[in-house]
Amino acid sequence: MKKLVIIMSIALVMGSCGEKKADKATELTGSISIDGSGTVYPVSEAVAEEFLAIEPKVKVTVGESGTGGGFKKFATGVTDISNASRDIKGKEIELCKENGIEYIKLTVALDGITVVVNKENTWAKSMTTEELKKLWEPNSTVKKWNDIRAEWPNEEIHLYGPNTSHGTYDFFTEEIMGESGASRTDYNAVSDYNVAVQGIEKDVNALGYFGLSYYEENKDKLGVVGIDNGSGVVLPSIETVANNQYAPLSRSLFIFVNKKSAQRPEVQKFISFYLANAPKLSKEVGYVPMPQSGYDEQVKAFNEILIKQ
Repeated sequence: MKKLVIIMSIALVMGSCGEKKADKATELTGSISIDGSGTVYPVSEAVAEEFLAIEPKVKVTVGESGTGGGFKKFATGVTDISNASRDIKGKEIELCKENGIEYIKLTVALDGITVVVNKENTWAKSMTTEELKKLWEPNSTVKKWNDIRAEWPNEEIHLYGPNTSHGTYDFFTEEIMGESGASRTDYNAVSDYNVAVQGIEKDVNALGYFGLSYYEENKDKLGVVGIDNGSGVVLPSIETVANNQYAPLSRSLFIFVNKKSAQRPEVQKFISFYLANAPKLSKEVGYVPMPQSGYDEQVKAFNEILIKQ
């Protein structure tokens, strides 16, 4: 009887060791590099943090060098995934081709570029798209608030905005000026939107623009400007971006995935996790999730790429 108990104990120990070995064999390792848009950064960073909880041995690094800066790295094979707050440009596509980089574009959330002012600003509650153009166009003659509206203060405006490497800069200039990159240059051009938040928070005569999440995160410190495109004043919010009322400053946010990187199991699992959790996490960080059907389409597109490889 004792012998039987011992044999059974050994069997149980061996069985449990076998299970541990099996678990270990399925545990993912490796690293995933992401860079690009500072606007998409909060979403990708939130996904990376959640992913770490289920795959602690996969190292995911998320940088924010701007959409343009991210594409430069991505097109030369430095990164696996590129965050982007605009579509890829022709010259970036060519650079990818030159370096043999094939990719898939996936939409992960929606956003509204938000025009913000100091909390103590009591006059600029709204602006028309024409007034925005007058303020931000190349060689703009607008220096003071009353250059926009006569009844506004005779005080100098201090402007903040993204630098030229940001997709937000490209999108804003294209939608407001009609040409990507067409902008006045005499403003505080920032690479980190938190610098703009701090500057505007301390200056009653400051105005700037960036993604909705940075306003949502700092709405107790900043004022927001409603935008009138000719159909009435609309404030940016999850609802007005989702139903495209907040026009023309609503947009899609993307991640671009290197197809070669997508062959690795840790990248496949990360992208599947990203698309499954983007609706919840994009909303948590202040962006607008797509309808579920939109995410279903992204999953289908990604899976089709995997099947073809």
